[in-house]
This record gives sequence, structure tokens and C-alpha cells, in this order.
Amino acid sequence: MSNPPLVALHDLHTHFDGVRAVDGVDLRIAKGQILGLVGESGSGKTTLGRTVVRLVPSTSGRVEFDGQDVTHLRGAQLRRLRRRMQMIFQDPHSSLSPRLRVSYLLTEPYRINKIPREDHIGVHELLETVELSPELANKYPHELSGGQARRVSIARALALQPEFLIADEPTAGLDVSAAASVLNLMRDLARRFGLTYLIITHNLNIVGYIADLVAVMYLGRLAEIGPADGVFDRPAHPYTRALLEAVSEPDPRNRGVDRRLLLPGEIPSPRNPPPGCRFHTRCRYAQPLSREVVPELEEIDPGHFVACHFWREVRADAREIRETDVAVRR
Repeated sequence: MSNPPLVALHDLHTHFDGVRAVDGVDLRIAKGQILGLVGESGSGKTTLGRTVVRLVPSTSGRVEFDGQDVTHLRGAQLRRLRRRMQMIFQDPHSSLSPRLRVSYLLTEPYRINKIPREDHIGVHELLETVELSPELANKYPHELSGGQARRVSIARALALQPEFLIADEPTAGLDVSAAASVLNLMRDLARRFGLTYLIITHNLNIVGYIADLVAVMYLGRLAEIGPADGVFDRPAHPYTRALLEAVSEPDPRNRGVDRRLLLPGEIPSPRNPPPGCRFHTRCRYAQPLSREVVPELEEIDPGHFVACHFWREVRADAREIRETDVAVRR
């Protein structure tokens, strides 16, 4: 990456109650980048995000923010960090107290973080920033639509003027129109305020629409990471391919193409992950090597890394499918 990383994770582990939710993740997010973190439920995505923002303690490894090790910050130092990095939670209605008006919810971060009054942003300005009417200031969360509640959550996160936002499933529960509107807002805010994002989602359509980089996570580890165009156009991990092939096909010309999901079975328990390559129990390319040796992330194109012993075969098969798709469309 040409820009220095704003966020850097070094061999990060987060284990609790026997669950190895995050199990050795190295990741860099440069200033101004939007990284989409994708994977099935149970892959460790949300735990990773919560660990980065220090809502969940890490077991080992290191989190750096703007060059500073923030893994063990506490008290006033942690509050200062929270001014610079915020998390937008998956369910805005459950993360916003139903007994408090929107105006109070938007200004609550100032009280929690002991922000001087001169540094406060007005409630109406915060609402206008996320394209909401100032009249909503007197509403309660249950009076808001799903899209409005999501925007209030974003405004609340922006109150502290952070540099880095983690958004957990930012369009969950929204219809197509509301989801697109929220994504457009987030992209506009990134440009307007120079924000850096980590967007956690299982929806690759979201990643393809907004992200610069894509990281694919499986059972606590990264399977693939690279520029969004490279990962979408030339996936090199069978898990990435399976996720892409499961995406609904919007083009009716392509709906007749055979898109067999290369992802049998359920994700194994993170309490007892498989040895070797963790994906081998569901992988059509698995061989004895897969059960014995953990594949390390390998750079296969500039900035594009994959942890797979057989990525060349995966890419060759993906190319063959693309050529078949082109032939069918013709």
C-alpha cells in the first residue's frame, strides 16, 4: 500500500470460553480506504471488529492505530482513542435505548467521553449530516424507520468526529432502496470527512459497491485479501469462489448458467477447528496436504494475498467458468 496504515493488526487472537473467534489475523487498512470484511456467520468478523475498537479484549497479538499500539489502553487514554474510532452496530434499534429521545442519544457520546462543550456538534447539524430532518430530534427509536434508525446510529458515531468507522452489517434488515441510500450516504461521508471504514458483512453485493479492498474470513483467519476488483474478477480461494457464486445474479441473461455452490456442509465449530487448512472439510480441492499443513497468506498479485495450497487450480477453474458464462450469454 502506498499510504501508511491507519489500522494495523499483528497476529491478533481473540479467544473466549474455548472459542477461537479470531485466531491469528494480520491486516492493514490505509488512511481513506474502505475495507469490506466478508464471511459466513461464525467466521469471526464481528469479534474482529469489536476487538479492534476495544469492546472485546484480545487474547494476544497487537492492534495499532495511527502507528500507536492501542492493545492495552485504559481509562483516559482509551477514551481519547474512542474519539478517533467508532463502531456502528448491526441492529440500530437494539443499540439505541428505547427510553431516550434521538437528541439525547446523539449527544450521549459527549457525556460518556467527557468532551468539552465547545467541541460538541449540534443535534440538528448531526441529523442534517446524515440527511435526516431536524424534526426527528424529538422522536424515540421505535418511531423511526429502519433506514432512519441506521442513519441516527451513523450520526451518533460521527458526533465524536472519528477518523475510523467500523460498520457491522450496515444494511441488515433494510429493503433494497433504503440499503442503497445508506451505502451512498456512507460513501459520501467517507469523501467529505476523509473517513476510513471497516465494513463487516456477509453480503458481497455491498462489498462490490463500496469497498476498495476485500478481506475474506473463515473460522477466525483470513482466507484471501486484495483489491476489490482483483478478488471479484480473479478469486483465488475456493471459499471466496463459493461466496461469489452464491451471490444472486441480477442479469437475467445469466440466470440459466449452472452455478453450483462449491460449499457443502456447515462451518465447523470455532471451539475445535479442523487441523491444517481450516476450509479442507468443505473444499473440493482438498488433498492430504490440506489436513496437515496450514497455508500461509501468499502474495499472488500486487496487494492480493491468498492462503490456499491450490490457488492456481482454483483460478484456472474460475477462468473456465467465466468463459462458459460468456459463451452462454452469446
